[in-house]
Amino acid sequence: MAHVTVVMNPKGGVGKSTIATNLAGYFANQGKSVMLGDVDKQQSAREWLKLRPAQVAPIKSWDIEAGKTAKLPKGTTHAVIDTPAGLHGKLLDTVIRSANRVVVPLQASMLDILATKSFLEELANDKAVRASDALVGVIGMRVDSRTRSYDELQRFLEGLGLPVLGNLRNTQNYVQLAARGLTLFDLNPARVEQDLEQWKPILKWLEG
Repeated sequence: MAHVTVVMNPKGGVGKSTIATNLAGYFANQGKSVMLGDVDKQQSAREWLKLRPAQVAPIKSWDIEAGKTAKLPKGTTHAVIDTPAGLHGKLLDTVIRSANRVVVPLQASMLDILATKSFLEELANDKAVRASDALVGVIGMRVDSRTRSYDELQRFLEGLGLPVLGNLRNTQNYVQLAARGLTLFDLNPARVEQDLEQWKPILKWLEG
């Protein structure tokens, strides 16, 4: 059975694809057989993979056959699933049931917190989550720990009882790498040392 990490948040533009691609890049550079996919009709993960250079650690996409349901490629050990905005209901339950880890990226702004509040409450009480071994954690996106917004985010998450896995700073590194089909983990660590340091607690939780 593959280890499945699902990245979700019903709000768009919060950094789900940034998290998903970099997680896939991490596992691939650990020598794992990795599949990066999504449950969005746009299949943006597949488009990103087309940009990925042949010389870096390989990441596969869904195995798709005409008229059949997409499935993991044979031999996959780790799967990272990106999800669309507005995911809920039966599709939400189906995705969660397959997950070992559920990661929720969340920006430290009151508007984002309010937009995500009901979803996180639903997730915390979801029957599929309670019935599975899936662990749910939150990543603060584009966070400056010196701001009032950061304090509001921390208080909000403490109230839900969900762990904050880590906080990622606002940097163009992610944007520039994504445009080339790359991740932090494909580079010489010295070039992105500050960002890799922020990923350490997140990766520790994922592999725990």
